[in-house]
Amino acid sequence: MAQRVEAALEIAVSRAETGAPPLLAAAVRHAVFSGGARVRPQLCLAIAQACGDDQPGLADAAAAAIEMLHCASLAHDDLPCFDDAATRRGRPSVHALYGAPLAVLAGDALIVMAFETVARAGVAAPSRLPLLLGTVARGVGMPAGIAAGQAWESEPSPPVEIYHQAKTGALFVAATMSGALAAGADPQPWRALGEALGAAYQVADDLADAVLTEADLGKPTGRDEALHRPTLVGQLGLRGAYDRLQALVGEAVDAIPPCEGARELRELVRMQATRLAPKQLARSAA
Repeated sequence: MAQRVEAALEIAVSRAETGAPPLLAAAVRHAVFSGGARVRPQLCLAIAQACGDDQPGLADAAAAAIEMLHCASLAHDDLPCFDDAATRRGRPSVHALYGAPLAVLAGDALIVMAFETVARAGVAAPSRLPLLLGTVARGVGMPAGIAAGQAWESEPSPPVEIYHQAKTGALFVAATMSGALAAGADPQPWRALGEALGAAYQVADDLADAVLTEADLGKPTGRDEALHRPTLVGQLGLRGAYDRLQALVGEAVDAIPPCEGARELRELVRMQATRLAPKQLARSAA
């Protein structure tokens, strides 16, 4: 699956690079190919496979679109007007390397590229395209997508669960449901898995920001406290947040509906849980 994701991303980025301003093209490539774990697109493909994967080109496009949207959100999130993060995944963030204007434009370009990628592939299964595009759009727009999640940080007292669901959970829901839609299956049974995984990732991010170092994460830490953002660590404490993370991982495993690839999907979720809760977090929570 990892190879499918990388191949789909390379096709999408290479197509957009042709004739583009060289610095913008370089900023987009830096944003996409920066060592990410590709959790969301691999999840999308795993669910497409579990649902039959009868249109692999469309599944690949959906997975690539989900990852490009995630990369766009990171390029924007790191900007001086938001987190002001100079590093991401142990490398310079997009704005640190190319400047804020190109980071904004790279993120914008990736958003458009994501939808273009799905639209191109949808020619092979046009009846699936409206629901698929709508599902992806809800994961990044408003009222409850990534843009809304970022906007909640500008509100005086954001409701923590709604804020976290928009900021992180919405794109996981888009990934799980898009995998099913790309394969022509009912997406609704896969919503709960996306919700549980998204919530788990946000709790893990809160914990990591509170207890790990920049060397551990490859990006600045302590930003939630510095920017007075609501977190589950602040609400529940380290031990409570860690226990919540473990419970959410269990919920994600239990949410996988009956399907041919159920065992493989459970292993994928458990593998990601190991990534989410490294030993440093467990020791700090204890």
